[in-house]
Amino acid sequence: MAPAAMTFASSLSDAQPVPFWLEDPGKPAALPALTGDERTDLLVVGGGYSGLWTALLAKERDPRRDVVLVEGREVGWAASGRNGGFCAASLTHGLANGLARWPDDLARLEELGARNLDAIEAAVARYGIDCDFERTGEIDVATEPYQLDELRALHEEAGRLGFGGLELLDRDAVCAEVDSPTFLGGLWDRQGVAMLHPARLAWGLKRACLDLGVRIYENTRALDLSPAGAGMAVRTSYGRVFARRIALGTNVFPSLVKRIRPYTVPVYDYALMTEPLSPAQREAIGWRNRQGLGDSANQFHYFRITADDRILWGGYDAVYPYGGKVTAEMDHRPETYLKLAGQFFACFPQLEGLRFTHAWGGAIDTCSRFSAFFGTAHGGKVAYAAGYTGLGVGATRFGGDVMLDLLDGERTERTELAMVRKKPLPFPPEPVAWAGIGLTKWSLARADARGGRRNLWLRTMDRLGLGFDS
Repeated sequence: MAPAAMTFASSLSDAQPVPFWLEDPGKPAALPALTGDERTDLLVVGGGYSGLWTALLAKERDPRRDVVLVEGREVGWAASGRNGGFCAASLTHGLANGLARWPDDLARLEELGARNLDAIEAAVARYGIDCDFERTGEIDVATEPYQLDELRALHEEAGRLGFGGLELLDRDAVCAEVDSPTFLGGLWDRQGVAMLHPARLAWGLKRACLDLGVRIYENTRALDLSPAGAGMAVRTSYGRVFARRIALGTNVFPSLVKRIRPYTVPVYDYALMTEPLSPAQREAIGWRNRQGLGDSANQFHYFRITADDRILWGGYDAVYPYGGKVTAEMDHRPETYLKLAGQFFACFPQLEGLRFTHAWGGAIDTCSRFSAFFGTAHGGKVAYAAGYTGLGVGATRFGGDVMLDLLDGERTERTELAMVRKKPLPFPPEPVAWAGIGLTKWSLARADARGGRRNLWLRTMDRLGLGFDS
């Protein structure tokens, strides 16, 4: 191993292979599993953000509505407890993706997204959820000249459309915020992103649901779905739930509505967490305004500073397992950890000697348009939302509202959106999916190395509205 690689490896020698957030001492005890039969007005399947927000919103809309939530493991153990803690207002995976896909609805989507983030902040305060919520915004940084050109063009387009709140930063201005020799400039969204502790948000939502009367069963896997009289039934390991309506918040896990499965694939994403920075190390990088950051490459990194002055550094590799299998073995990938460590110290050479305490991975539900899709099944008795593609911390609350609108048969400003009415293109079966995703990943890496120039494959994918991303 080369000397530089040895240095990066030594920074990982004490890293625990577990998600940092899930080791928090405030983690609540698991609730008992369902045994026997339950009957309810609304059954929510999934104890991540999608299911938790749906259950909470259902009780807020109608306190008399009986709600049951089942979770296959423990609340927040999957993506909701493993992500970077970026809670974004965007419902479209960023302004550029929204412009490309829903230009006619974009003003409404931006407004709904801003209202959704405001509502999350209000719920955190109302229910006393201690999740280190900080509305500090996010800076998209350019590390190559072509990326700076793209950020300038996006800033100009946002101004032309009347979308304020974006501040273009030159090299000196961005480095005055967070100092790195790799940064050439940035675009700061001051209000559209909050930083938070993701697992504590999930646990706080769990407590809020319980306080409103939601019955939650953990370690209760939903096995299948079938009609039952005027409603539906879900079979679990030790019992059944009979419900008038069902909301599916299973996201990356195979949907109980089988025809929906081809619309998502799992992508494994990985992250590192450093030890707390010393005062001198904090001074060396600045970061006094505590924004989230992400670079602008196709293979991008996301990074942020925690309440106790650690740095989370994640992204870059997006690993698709053949056949789309979600397995515990994929949760750790030492070769990715080593790559991420090297890239971290290239970004922050002034932090040489800093060590990582945690390294982990997890699966993201990706769809071909990079943002959630919605629908119903079984004559409107079942609703689903999936495909958040890494932006589910905030958008899942919006998705919960959409599912409830659909189940209640309500025509709302949400259900009228083309984003809600239309689905993305599904992924092809294997081995075509494996080959196509592999070619796309190779092409994206090549574009990053060639000044952003996209080859024929990527240009064709762009024209078809297809993509692959984490």
